[in-house]
Amino acid sequence: MRLPSHKTKIVCTIGPASRSEAMLEQLMRLGMNVARLNFAHGTHQGHREDIQRIRTVAAKLQRHCLIMADLPGPKMRIGELLEEPLLLEKGEEAILTVKDIADAPNKIPVAYKRLPESVTPGDLIFLNDGFIQLRVGKVSGDEVFCQTVIGGPLLSHKGLSIPGVKIMAEAVSQTDLDFVDFALQEGVDTFGVSFAETAADLLKVKEFAREKGHLAYVVAKIERAEAINNIDEILTAADAIMIARGDMGVQIPLQDVPSVQKKLIRKANFLGRPVITATQMLVSMTENIRPTRAEVSDVANAILDGTDAVMLSEETAIGRYPAEAVEMIGKIAISTEREEKAIQALADLPAYFHAEASSGNASVEDVVTLNAVESADALNVRYILTRTQGRAAPCLISRFRPDSWILSHGGDEKTNNLLSLSYGVHPLSLDNAESSIVDKTATWLVATGMVAKDEKLIWVEDEASADRLETLSIKIIKA
Repeated sequence: MRLPSHKTKIVCTIGPASRSEAMLEQLMRLGMNVARLNFAHGTHQGHREDIQRIRTVAAKLQRHCLIMADLPGPKMRIGELLEEPLLLEKGEEAILTVKDIADAPNKIPVAYKRLPESVTPGDLIFLNDGFIQLRVGKVSGDEVFCQTVIGGPLLSHKGLSIPGVKIMAEAVSQTDLDFVDFALQEGVDTFGVSFAETAADLLKVKEFAREKGHLAYVVAKIERAEAINNIDEILTAADAIMIARGDMGVQIPLQDVPSVQKKLIRKANFLGRPVITATQMLVSMTENIRPTRAEVSDVANAILDGTDAVMLSEETAIGRYPAEAVEMIGKIAISTEREEKAIQALADLPAYFHAEASSGNASVEDVVTLNAVESADALNVRYILTRTQGRAAPCLISRFRPDSWILSHGGDEKTNNLLSLSYGVHPLSLDNAESSIVDKTATWLVATGMVAKDEKLIWVEDEASADRLETLSIKIIKA
């Protein structure tokens, strides 16, 4: 038996670019472990044929390949456009209608009948994962009149999202349960539950399957703020989770997605729930033979975060290079897994230097600067002050990523400019007189309102001719 060359699992969305037996075989040989069928698109017969082909290829290669049926959920989508692509220009009017068919080129049908009562003037509406943004001007009957804030080409069936607005629809509808029933009859027992908000949404699918005489596994797709807030209860009911960053990125502030991703992965790791990280992992490979450097780093960082699997969506469903995308994921996984232990060891620098100290290998500057950071944490000190002619002390403190700001004093203009590059270091330009420099700095901080009178500060001082430490001292003082 030959084991795979990497442990990270690969989820591939099956679509027109990947549903042939020849391509499925190529994807499996390159590392596909899970075939995702997006039930928001296609027909029962089409999905039935996909399931049969996946099983045929898996049997031929004597491999296990999980089939995951991804339920549509209450995702709002636009319908069939009269002309496509519809090019929306900034400042132009766009009309959203809940009628099934658009009767004018600038009208956009929306498959959510309660849209007019869900929005108010001033609301932002995101189309196509936020790449197009509309602002609501007025609501009249079945139509919502909007001004285009950010335009672009729009295709039929793209997603629609309204940040901060509660969608009046169940996470698991009767339509979703009908899909579950169909999939169970085809022998598929793993379901992605879209827009899950609570454990009850997941248990609804499990209970429905149980009533049909089946055991269902559910993958909770985390894409709403409510799901993030309820993640602990969701993890108790879910068999796995998917961090669906597309809709998540319009439901919560986009800049919060990376930190939320890391927290969700850690929580799932703690409970032993498999995690899939999804959306735009190698999206440029939909059209290009090579990914961007940022995408490669994104995949690698997800692996380093602790994800079990990474997912390809349009890259394998409709992309020009589905096999190359899977092959690239595999290459990134091999490289990242090979270096993972070394990276993790260096990631926790305090633990690393404690280990060095216990073996007698730590230097004086390592011990003193670490002690300064740990003292600041223990005493809840907001500022670590350094007086240095070079960059050594503030840079050595900065590497430990303290919660405190590092206020550096004593450097010339060139040194201070370069210190502006270091994490958490803020150079000060004060009179460099030798007498009572500690008191002078503390008095200045009080006068500027940065610290309160008698607030504790950590003071680290070195005498360095350049970037080499000569002597180093640490004091705990009061402002």
